[in-house]
Amino acid sequence: MKTSEDLKNIVKEKYSKIALQDKAVNASSCCGATTPSNKIYNIMMDDYNEVEGYNNEADLGLGCGLPTQFAHINKGDTVIDLGSGAGNDCFVARYEAGEMGKVIGIDFTEAMINKARKNTEKMGYNNVEFRFGDIDDMPVSDNVADVIVSNCVLNLVPDKEKVIKEIYRVLKPGGHFSISDIVLVGDLPETLRKDAEMYAGCVAGAIQKSEYMGFIEVAGFTNITLQKEKEITIPEDILSNYLTPAEMEDIKRNNTGIFSITVYAEKPGGKTADSPSVNKQVQKEACCGADSDCC
Repeated sequence: MKTSEDLKNIVKEKYSKIALQDKAVNASSCCGATTPSNKIYNIMMDDYNEVEGYNNEADLGLGCGLPTQFAHINKGDTVIDLGSGAGNDCFVARYEAGEMGKVIGIDFTEAMINKARKNTEKMGYNNVEFRFGDIDDMPVSDNVADVIVSNCVLNLVPDKEKVIKEIYRVLKPGGHFSISDIVLVGDLPETLRKDAEMYAGCVAGAIQKSEYMGFIEVAGFTNITLQKEKEITIPEDILSNYLTPAEMEDIKRNNTGIFSITVYAEKPGGKTADSPSVNKQVQKEACCGADSDCC
C-alpha cells in the first residue's frame, strides 16, 4: 500500500511533466495524467474564454470547474489559490480583487511555480505571488485570506481533512471559500482506485461526496452550499487501459458517479457570515445556478 508521501511524490512527478505538456493533451485526458481520449475533448475542464482576467498561456487545461465565478471576490480582497499551477485562477482572481487586492498561489511543484512566475512577470502584475509549499501545511499565517479558491486539486491530496482544516486556519473570520473538485457517488473498482496514474488524474484520489461535505462541516464552516454539480464521464478508451470489460460494466451497473462539484462555505465571524447580499446570491446559485433569475 502506498503511503501519503508516496502519493504526493507520484503527483509531484506527474505534474512536473504536465507543466510542459500541451493544453490539448491535458484537457483530453484525466487532468493531463492519463493517455488522451480520442472520443472527447475537455473531459473535466470548464470553458474560461468568456471569463474576465483569463490568460490562455496560464491555462493548462487541468481544472474541473470555475471556482472564481462563484467566489464573490471583492475589490481589495486577499485571495489564496490552492494548487495554483501556471496561475490561471490567480489571474482571474486578480481581475476581481483589483490592483488594491492581493493574490497568493500555492503549489508544491517547482515547474508549476516557475511557469506561474514567468506568466506574472510577462503581465507585469505586482500583487500576485506564488509560494512553494503543500496545501495541507500552507506557507501562510493564520487569518490572512478573505477568499480561498481551488480548482480540481484537493482530490490529489491524501489527507483532505487536513487541507480543509488548513483552509479554516488561514481564512479571516467571516472569510469564505469556493472550491471545485472531483467526488464520487458509489465505489470505484479496486483496480482503478489503486492505480497511480489515475490517482494523479484526479479520479482514483477522489472520495465520496458525503465524506467530502462532512469534512467541511466538522471543520466548523457554516453556510455550506453546493454551488454547481456536473457528472464527469470518463471515455471507455481511457477506462479500458485500467479496467476489464466486466469491471466497466460493474461501474454502469452499480451507478458509480464521478462528479465535479463547486462548494462554498464560510468561516464564522466578521462581515461575510452576516452579509445578506452574499448569502442571498449563494442561495440563488444553490437552487438555480449562478446565471439564473428563477429564485
